[in-house]
Amino acid sequence: MAQFSRLEVAQAMKDTGMIPLFFHGDIDLSKKVLKACYDGGARLMEFTARGDFAHEVFGELTKYAIKELPGMIMGVGSVTDGAAASLYMALGANFIVTPVLREDIAIACNRKKVLWSPGCGSLTEIARAEELGCEIVKLFPGDLYGPKFIKGIKGPQPWTSIMPTGGVSPDEANLKGWFDAGATCVGMGSQLISKEIIANKDYAKLEQDVKDALAIVKKVRGF
Repeated sequence: MAQFSRLEVAQAMKDTGMIPLFFHGDIDLSKKVLKACYDGGARLMEFTARGDFAHEVFGELTKYAIKELPGMIMGVGSVTDGAAASLYMALGANFIVTPVLREDIAIACNRKKVLWSPGCGSLTEIARAEELGCEIVKLFPGDLYGPKFIKGIKGPQPWTSIMPTGGVSPDEANLKGWFDAGATCVGMGSQLISKEIIANKDYAKLEQDVKDALAIVKKVRGF
């Protein structure tokens, strides 16, 4: 069961402005990555469930977060159907992120008042997601659309909250482009938690990189 309500999760997304994305099949390594992100100031983590037995890893990570990392909001990405969403919610997911807009996921999450963020690529999809109760829409893949897409959407729909994922990097010019266009928050995966960091198990660097990225987000947002 979720530890945080969907309104609390949405507010945390808006407040922090950034969600690290990560997947690895090794539970011990994943815990260390999660702790480094937490120590760097991140308070949300999207576990991108793209590998075999990913639910087992996520279950252990969630237990670890509840016990050792107070205030860490665990969510799951790459969820493609309502059954998978229900499974991850049973394992403690506080939010569900999907690459596509699916009504079965909306129904499963809304029933339990869990935030869900569907991948959308058109104004029609975004409008339908909001009709289904979506608080924050995922723009995916973000690098194919770019900041101008968000700016264009915010014209006729200034109430829409958008989180680009893909094509987001922890440098000031990139982040300024997204937030100046009207992004509510950003999802950042391999550009933040790089293959080199994982290979070298350089958790101190990851902690610092997360801290630096959050500082840049705060700066470009004028907070």
